[in-house]
Amino acid sequence: QVQLVESGGGLVQPGGSLRLSCAASGSFFSINAMGWYRQAPGKQRDLVATITSGGGTNYADSVKGRFTISRDNAKNTVYLQMNSLKPEDTAVYYCNADIDITIIARRAYWGQGTQVTVSS
Repeated sequence: QVQLVESGGGLVQPGGSLRLSCAASGSFFSINAMGWYRQAPGKQRDLVATITSGGGTNYADSVKGRFTISRDNAKNTVYLQMNSLKPEDTAVYYCNADIDITIIARRAYWGQGTQVTVSS
């Protein structure tokens, strides 16, 4: 069974930084793209950033220049470095991974979510 376990959320003041981590565990063949999404109260879940297995990245316009996504393929882990945080970044952040369970079976997995609150 595959699991994504997130860590690193918390309370931070505006202008501060946080680093989120998400590690995949269990039995699988390989991990393709990984990413971070966020959902604020009363709003839909939106893409924050994604990264391919080869390191190609994509960001939401609202976080470009402030957030950096990276991954360590040896550790099956994806990171989100968040700098210059704003109150509007407050949300539950979810990790997502597109995983090949076997050579012919692929599915997407979600983490449980981690709360990020930006407030003075």
